Amino acid sequence: MKEKVAVLEDEKDILDLISLHLEKAGFTVSKFSTADDFFKSFSRESFSLLILDLILPDMDGIDVCRQVKNNPGSSSMPVIMVTAKTELSDKVVGLEMGADDYVTKPFSPRELVARARSVLRRYSRQGGDEKIYIGNEISIDTGKRQVLVEGRIAELTFAEYGILFILASKKGWVFSREKIIDTLWDGEKAVIERTVDVHVKNLRTKLGNGKKYIKNVRGIGYKIEE
Repeated sequence: MKEKVAVLEDEKDILDLISLHLEKAGFTVSKFSTADDFFKSFSRESFSLLILDLILPDMDGIDVCRQVKNNPGSSSMPVIMVTAKTELSDKVVGLEMGADDYVTKPFSPRELVARARSVLRRYSRQGGDEKIYIGNEISIDTGKRQVLVEGRIAELTFAEYGILFILASKKGWVFSREKIIDTLWDGEKAVIERTVDVHVKNLRTKLGNGKKYIKNVRGIGYKIEE
């Protein structure tokens, strides 16, 4: 079954170019030129990935990303930002909002397809079919990519789930921020250590009483300690 990609881009030529190359690469593509059109469709169907332009006529792309990541039904859907903005701060804000990667205009369509595959591959690496338990409060169902906290589903973003999965895969091991960046974002230069800290902070909030298991190892990174 082909993976379905939503492309939200207001410049028709770029929208058509991205869609053409994704379809040649074997993806099914849904094209949108406004955030309103995307959200109307989004309420009826699901996507494996969103490719998102940050400059849109009816809504800032960062706000689109925030809404997607705050939606319980889509919080774990990967997002790739496409932007003409080259400042590091813009990329960092997007990544801290939950975006998983970015491409700066002008870009190579081949590069974008490669990044789409890479993001989806990273997503699939967090899969499998096992259950991991953390104390009495947290259980991770890797097959469903579902986290239960005291019996209730925790709606985690792609990055939040990824960090929890990494830490839980080797309890007691200390993972440096650099190691987390290498694992989740393939060492992407725009992902700075503060980005990891922001995601961990948000993750702890969503874990409720289970947040006590995520320990900060000063000057190094994080670990899970039961």
